[in-house]
Amino acid sequence: MNSTIETILNHRSIRKFKDQPLTDEQINLLVKAAQSASTSSNVQAYSIIGVKDPDKKQKLAELAGGQSYVAHTGHFFVFCADLFRHQKVGEMEGADLTESLESTEKFMVAIIDAALAAQNMSVAAESMGLGICYIGGLRNNLPAVSDVLKTPERVIPLFGLTVGHPDQNPDVKPRLPFEHLYFEDEYDTEDQRYKEQLQTYNETVSSYYHERTEGKRSDTWTGQMAKMLSHPQRMYMKEFVQGKGLDKQ
Repeated sequence: MNSTIETILNHRSIRKFKDQPLTDEQINLLVKAAQSASTSSNVQAYSIIGVKDPDKKQKLAELAGGQSYVAHTGHFFVFCADLFRHQKVGEMEGADLTESLESTEKFMVAIIDAALAAQNMSVAAESMGLGICYIGGLRNNLPAVSDVLKTPERVIPLFGLTVGHPDQNPDVKPRLPFEHLYFEDEYDTEDQRYKEQLQTYNETVSSYYHERTEGKRSDTWTGQMAKMLSHPQRMYMKEFVQGKGLDKQ
């Protein structure tokens, strides 16, 4: 096993950082690592907004649900689906790109491009001894987040990424069993085997929480998911996205 794979397998979310900002050199290197990710047909349909202003970081921390580590981290990156520049491409080249830019397919390309870039940055950051945490809570109130970041039409802030010097060392959280998510040739839907795998994972997760909290928690994964998914979240999203000129056809 090489050091890159060891870094990936040792991933954990960090929610407490030392009071030490990233250097401009570190920021530039992380962005370059993100840009080296694969991108569909070289479309490069994403942008990254680095937030240094303390007031903006505090506002984004509040909008993300009071996640204080958004404001108290080495640097805060926001990854955006971005087809604004491609609208400008159409203007420069005298081409009407509206149908493509408003398609679900190009919206998916933008989301996938942004996710790939972010994961490249995450692996790079962890290889440098830094810690990271993805912040999906920005989607709690994207209109307000967009106002803070001044994102134009065809640009959607998707998630944030805190990057900094770790001030904690949590255990690695167990993932689903290998055989439950890796199939060969076709998807396996055999009901009993499928549920047995989930039950095995429930036991692993419950033991993880029991040990981590000294017996105060013993959550199961299926219980967590059922509770969360019983309360639909961010149901304004389709209207907001389409209002930004994306995913309209």
